Amino acid sequence: MPRAAAPTRSASRRADARRVSNEKEALALDAAEKNRPLVEDIRLLGRILGDVIREQEGRQAFELIERVRQLSVAYRLKKDASAGRVLDRLLKNLSADQTVSVIRAFSYFSHLANIAEDRHHVRRRQHHEAAGHQQEGSLAHCFERLARADHRAADIAALLDRAYISPVLTAHPTEVQRASILDAERSIAQLIAERDELRSERDLQENEQLIRARVTQLWQTRMLRTAKLTVADEIENALSYYPATFLRQVPRMYREIERALPGHAVPPFFRMGHWIGGDRDGNPFVTAATLRLAMSRQGETILRHYLTEVHSLGAELSMSAMLAPVTPAMQALAERSPDRNPHREDEPYRRALIGVYARLAATLHALTGTEALRHAVAPQDPYASAEDFAADLSVIEQSLRSHHADSLVGPRLAPLQRAVQVFGFHLATLDLRQSSDQHEAVVAELLRVARIEPDYAALPEDERRALLLRLLDDARPLRVRNAGYSPLAASELEIFETAREMRQRFGAAAIRHHIISHTEDVSDLLEVLLLQKEAGLVHGTLGDGARAELIVVPLFETIADLRNAVRIMREFYALPGITALVARGGGEQDVMLGYSDSNKDGGFFTSNWELYRAEIALVDMFDALEREHGIRLRLFHGRGGTVGRGGGPSYQAILAQPPGTVKGQIRLTEQGEVIASKYAHPEIGRRNLETLVAATLEASLLHPTKAPPRAFLEAAEALSQASMAAYRELVYGMPGFTDYFFAATPIREIAELNIGSRPASRKATRAIEDLRAIPWSFSWGQCRVALPGWCGFGSAVAAFLDGGDRDARLELLQRMHRQWPFFRTLLSNLDMVLAKSDVRIAARYVELVEDKRLGKRIFTAIKAEWERTHEALALITGEADRLQSNPALARSIEHRFPYLDPLNHLQVELMRRYRKRKDGDPANERLQRGIHLSINGIAAGLRNTG
Repeated sequence: MPRAAAPTRSASRRADARRVSNEKEALALDAAEKNRPLVEDIRLLGRILGDVIREQEGRQAFELIERVRQLSVAYRLKKDASAGRVLDRLLKNLSADQTVSVIRAFSYFSHLANIAEDRHHVRRRQHHEAAGHQQEGSLAHCFERLARADHRAADIAALLDRAYISPVLTAHPTEVQRASILDAERSIAQLIAERDELRSERDLQENEQLIRARVTQLWQTRMLRTAKLTVADEIENALSYYPATFLRQVPRMYREIERALPGHAVPPFFRMGHWIGGDRDGNPFVTAATLRLAMSRQGETILRHYLTEVHSLGAELSMSAMLAPVTPAMQALAERSPDRNPHREDEPYRRALIGVYARLAATLHALTGTEALRHAVAPQDPYASAEDFAADLSVIEQSLRSHHADSLVGPRLAPLQRAVQVFGFHLATLDLRQSSDQHEAVVAELLRVARIEPDYAALPEDERRALLLRLLDDARPLRVRNAGYSPLAASELEIFETAREMRQRFGAAAIRHHIISHTEDVSDLLEVLLLQKEAGLVHGTLGDGARAELIVVPLFETIADLRNAVRIMREFYALPGITALVARGGGEQDVMLGYSDSNKDGGFFTSNWELYRAEIALVDMFDALEREHGIRLRLFHGRGGTVGRGGGPSYQAILAQPPGTVKGQIRLTEQGEVIASKYAHPEIGRRNLETLVAATLEASLLHPTKAPPRAFLEAAEALSQASMAAYRELVYGMPGFTDYFFAATPIREIAELNIGSRPASRKATRAIEDLRAIPWSFSWGQCRVALPGWCGFGSAVAAFLDGGDRDARLELLQRMHRQWPFFRTLLSNLDMVLAKSDVRIAARYVELVEDKRLGKRIFTAIKAEWERTHEALALITGEADRLQSNPALARSIEHRFPYLDPLNHLQVELMRRYRKRKDGDPANERLQRGIHLSINGIAAGLRNTG
């Protein structure tokens, strides 16, 4: 037979192209099938929302909204420029009432799309687990990785025995969600989840009617607050996540860890933390009264949970002593109960639990002044501590196991026991925080009134230290009886005294940390120790066994502060008596690192690099302290929602920490709408809790201990210097930039929005230096620039490549991306920020700048840096399109942004009208309402803007 002719090169290329095309088509079909339930849920919710709008607002309103949707989809997805022009004209000509209606529709669609996406995440996870495939970041995946690396259960249990992991919920001046909206959305989420289990058409129709009812409720519920949030409101918002998520899901997470470590006790290493009610930095509304309120409400929340569980446990443990003999300790517990009902005479568990309930009810009244909802017997004999309550539960557990009723322990008693271990009577550790200059002012006043030092603030640092050490070694208080002190001094001292009282009432875990914002030198730490001493929180003197109840936590925020961090801590511990004082207090030293202010100060890359360097230096210093004195370092990461504030996926962020910096110890803040997106849904909440634990275990046990190559570190330093220079030249050096920022972003309108108890700026100025980092970042996110998340990086890479052998330097950056978790995570977050930014939308906001030449000049500079950053990222990663390595997020953005774009267009139009308003115009209120609604909708659509 004749031999077949060899294929030509062009034919081979065509075959390769067909194969690649077929592979891409197969992948696309597979992705479409995976996402089919998500698309169906979004269509269902969108259809129901449309029906509700037609019913509530009329056909004309519905057709207008549908027209806007179609044009936006054509402009965004089909790149139809003519559709964009028609859309622009249409939106500009809407009346104020029409505008508000359109904004409400697209805002609620964003909220409903979030619900569908969250459900799909849970669905995909369940699918993977059922197939035996564990998702990255899950505990199951973590334990698989640890097992492959030959880490035994004993190794993991030993790490957990000394671990401390704590997410810390904070109040947030950009939290835009009302509790009423969140409650309705939780109901919709639950109904959407139930549809996966329904089979009959009738059941599906009934479910749809229930969803329609909740969507109607949403449409008729005011999205905005009519009054500014108070601290009390913020406390309630945080507590609303506990009943459905934390109180149920944290014990479930522990149970999964116990299953993975059979035969090993799992200590309560995971604790919740709060700032709300104790964070005084820049918030004059946080006082001793709000501290008491926060602790009282936290205590009430957890005690009512215990009461509910004990009541249910009593219903379940109906065993008769005639059929199941109990232990002597159990019998004694039943005999101590005040329950004398003859019908329960042979039911020792029920009698005992009625007694436990009575003691809990009395505890609730003693600690919070509130009453239990039901009483079989009168409340009496309150528990002195959560440990006493836990001891009673342990008696019940041991008795159940003694008569082969182990199966009755797991469903309710074991989760309750774990909850008591984790939450105690305090629920969450409440941090105190205040700015160092406020502490200084109070100490100066105390010294002046006591005639010890007339002008403390004028003393040089070394003299301050000497004076403060002398006073800490003196048992006498500073306060003069009957002397008049300023409101600031009186308020600050009352805070410390209240902290001592709350610790006595709710337990030592109730308040453990005092954070010092703007820590600039050693005296800032000593001042807080002295204020603790005045309130009875320091026992003894420095020379005679002193012990402080609260951990003094420096917060290093700016670039300069981060560079000084290790010097300050080294000099602090070199002072006589300090090392022994900390060791006697438990040997724990938290150091908080601020992502927001360091970013605003030096830009995205420099902030991350200086944080990395500070962590390495601190770990080196504390390694010696731990070896010699048993003092452990715990880093507290002040991360926000946006990448510009340290945000991004927590799993990758923890794994990207420098070698040796985790060691089972980590605290990190959870802020703003990120709290809702992570913890409003119980299943999503448990996944995020698991992720924190999994990442901490992996970073501690699997993380490479060897430092990155010197070439990597030198390149990062060079990039940092160039990035900071480019960022500061634009933000602080370019004339008119502040005016541009206040005109081309909704910062002024955000300041008017009732979304936080704390002012947006530290001082009554327009200086960017005085603006809080959170509204700074939030404002750039709203106008789709997201400048804090990328600015300076493009110029830095260009300068680095131009500074030597371009090919060799590019290859180095590419190797850093492949091999260095810190750099890879940083570029991954940068990729996400650039994908969510949009210069076409941002250009619309430039129209709001009255000085057109100024607006054009600065936006041109911003756009040029944005394009340089795009090019730099593509060069290093080899990915021309954004989110190539994260197709799920890419699809989410592709589907979401056509519904988000009209909100931005309308926000610009309403801001233009509002800023030209005349006082007394009746349309002003509607304009302001429309702007604030658009802020809410854009925040919901982007999901991490604050």
